Amino acid sequence: MKLVRGAWKLLVGIKDGLVLIAMLLFFGLLFVALNTRPGMKPIVPGALVLDLDGSIVEQPAEQAAFATLSGRKGPREFRARDVLRAIQAAKTDTRVKALVLDLDSFGGAYPATLNEIAAAIGDVRASGKPVLAYATSYTDGGYRLAANASEIWMNPLGGTLFTGPGGSQLYYKGLIDKLGVNTHVYRVGKFKSFVEPFTRTDQSPEAAGASRALNGALFGQWQEAVAKARPKAQVAQFIAAPDKLILAKNGSIAQANLASGLVDKLGDRAAFDRRVAQLAGVNSARPTDPFSAIKYDAYVQANPLPTAGGAIGVVTIAGSIMDGEGGPGTAYGTTIANAIERGLATKNLKALVVRVDSPGGSVLASEEIRIAILEAKNKGLPIVVSMGGLAASGGYWVSTPADVIFAEPSTITGSIGIFGIVPSFEKTLAKIGITTDGVKTTPLSGQPDVVGGIDPMIDTILQAGIENGYRQFIARVAASRRMTPARVDEIAQGRVWDGGTARQIGLVDRFGTLDDAVAEAARRAKLDPGSVHREYLEKKPGWAEQLAAAYADRDEDETTGGDVFARIATERRGLLARALGDVRMLATGGSIQARCLECGGLGPVETSAADASLLDLFLARVGL
Repeated sequence: MKLVRGAWKLLVGIKDGLVLIAMLLFFGLLFVALNTRPGMKPIVPGALVLDLDGSIVEQPAEQAAFATLSGRKGPREFRARDVLRAIQAAKTDTRVKALVLDLDSFGGAYPATLNEIAAAIGDVRASGKPVLAYATSYTDGGYRLAANASEIWMNPLGGTLFTGPGGSQLYYKGLIDKLGVNTHVYRVGKFKSFVEPFTRTDQSPEAAGASRALNGALFGQWQEAVAKARPKAQVAQFIAAPDKLILAKNGSIAQANLASGLVDKLGDRAAFDRRVAQLAGVNSARPTDPFSAIKYDAYVQANPLPTAGGAIGVVTIAGSIMDGEGGPGTAYGTTIANAIERGLATKNLKALVVRVDSPGGSVLASEEIRIAILEAKNKGLPIVVSMGGLAASGGYWVSTPADVIFAEPSTITGSIGIFGIVPSFEKTLAKIGITTDGVKTTPLSGQPDVVGGIDPMIDTILQAGIENGYRQFIARVAASRRMTPARVDEIAQGRVWDGGTARQIGLVDRFGTLDDAVAEAARRAKLDPGSVHREYLEKKPGWAEQLAAAYADRDEDETTGGDVFARIATERRGLLARALGDVRMLATGGSIQARCLECGGLGPVETSAADASLLDLFLARVGL
């Protein structure tokens, strides 16, 4: 009888759960329908508020609807082209009385992305429209944007320190040796430093020299751009000797920033809001709001992309390049290849622009994408590559079919080299008394054997495969760039280059933005660049993603930034998440990789959902 009662309770529980899920789906769909009706949210005159409480990326990752509803939201990701379109539209929109940059929780972006957005902000300021920026403390990336504002505000209890690119990288060789893990690394390229954390206790001289050159070039561009935007600010002095300037103001970083001309006003958020109200007015329909605000999401929706004219296909390759299928924010090879094939079959495309913003990843997936792009080329479509903030390693592999490659001076590219990592645990198991044995029918039976040890024969085979893959990479680049393989090998070897140097050595053709690349594609298709539209070959958001986005937009909890100590705490958490992610990658990494190590610390503050979950589990286990 107890068994029957237990089974009945289980069935009732399943029924109640299904009813609850059905109700959530129904109200979720209703919520999305009500929030996507045209004309529901008219734009009222006021200040356009860019509350950049997250990072700016080429393609945001898909939001999980039920994770958002349950309150487990990660930092927001803003689509770069949407941010640009909003700023450009605000310049001539008479309803926009001022542009407000809320950078309190800004998560950064790659230098090329920051430069393009900063230029658009500068255009708004040059038009005579007020641009105001606010933060408790500015990061280097945040200040790159704020420097173009007509008024830079900061909390008097905050403060800004410029750190520049660079810093410490974790190396696991000592830990791996203590654990008895045998890391088998197969690589080509003396600068291919992605494997070094697993094989060394420090940075190799070659990798250090390449990183020093790259970081120096990017930081030099940052300093030059900031000095141009705020010529009276003592940026160089504050970078060289911040301690002296801060001590001269009795330890107040904010007062030192003000005295150095880095900021214009010190004030709390209420004072800042009052200043915006003077410029933008108040909304009589919302008397509790401090000023009349135009919300970013509503403004983007009110300024959609044009759809008239000839179609220029744009395929986005953003994030790590992975095998198989998946959602946006990660460049899944099969998904992107299928998107290109569907676009060619159904969109009447006149040309194809390949927008790359990736550190690379799987060679297999990179080749799958390259073949799909070649299919478009074989159909007679002009192929133009537009490199965003990052187009390295596998990101360069997919760029090789291009007729012309555009990049920015601060684009991070190159890293032409490949590697593979296979750990084995025979020594680790021996430490706890576990051994292995078995019968083999061929020299390769059970190989690569990650528990019994990897045979020298399979080591030789795997290394030969990597070398063959590198030769193919070199051959593809040589054919694309009209160089000899020997010349490509000289500038390859896994070395990462800034866009300015990459143009000098022939890895890119021209400087330019995505707009420039689309215009060039139109000209090559014998079309007027002013009479075409972009057809983005990507998955449209489903109802679940729309529900998640709409719910996130209505979240009234204000996220605030912090002072220098708060930012240090955030960086510590990110560093720990990255370390756990590296361990996960070592244990579960798949196919041969063409990936860039140096690129990780030069862009937005990113922690993958998997790494964030792993960190939460780790902290829960250790009681933190």
